[in-house]
Amino acid sequence: MKIGVPREVWPGECRVAASPANVKRLQKLGFSVVVEKGAGLAASFDDESYRSVGAEIVDDPATVWGHSDIVIKVRAPMVHPDLGTHEADLLREGGTLIGFIWPGEEQALLEKLASRKATVLAMDCVPRITRAQKLDALSSMANIAGYRAVLEAAQHFGSFFTGQMTAAGKVPPARVLVVGAGVAGLSAIGAARGLGAIVRAFDTRPVVEEQVQSMGAEFLTVELEEDGTGSGGYAKQMSQAFIDAEHALFEQQAGEIDIIITTAVIPGKPA
Repeated sequence: MKIGVPREVWPGECRVAASPANVKRLQKLGFSVVVEKGAGLAASFDDESYRSVGAEIVDDPATVWGHSDIVIKVRAPMVHPDLGTHEADLLREGGTLIGFIWPGEEQALLEKLASRKATVLAMDCVPRITRAQKLDALSSMANIAGYRAVLEAAQHFGSFFTGQMTAAGKVPPARVLVVGAGVAGLSAIGAARGLGAIVRAFDTRPVVEEQVQSMGAEFLTVELEEDGTGSGGYAKQMSQAFIDAEHALFEQQAGEIDIIITTAVIPGKPA
């Protein structure tokens, strides 16, 4: 059985679905692996590193998609900028696709994949439970995203994150608001606190208050009592009254905060 690893075509995307080390593991399991030329370059894996572990390197993306039993990729299929064809249409009929699909938001994509009679494994739909932990790629990415968000903010912020006392005077620490205290949010809180910032956080789920406070951040609440705890470790959609109270809180906080990081996610719906 052949596994195909196409190059990600989303602008600025640096990830690749399989590293050379993982290609080697797949081959030990009995799969043959074909990798599109240049697929790993943005992730610092050159073609030779894939060849050295036995992968076949192919120039044509259509060949990778059309001749593979299973295609693994990071981003959901999109129109290929070089071919002018949607990647879903390149998948061979009856083939299997594994990646981040976001089925609740991508109805048109689902219809395209259904027309190809494809079997699709949406990695973004893996539940956050113990027995599925090894498959939980979304949490891994969320952890990195929360950390990186703070680094990006620090790069653009015009002052220090930690307070400074100098001969010329005192510089106060940065004040950071993190909206959403899931995996990405907690990662952002930890990174911001590690750099010395004063951190406040908000989440619709009261159950995360203790986690936020244990990391040295202040947990913000609204006066309206409503539990936003959903299934699978995510929040659920709130009532309009709660959303209005939430927006009023954010408006008030925006006048005091230097940096706002938003991480809230509701599966299949706008957060």
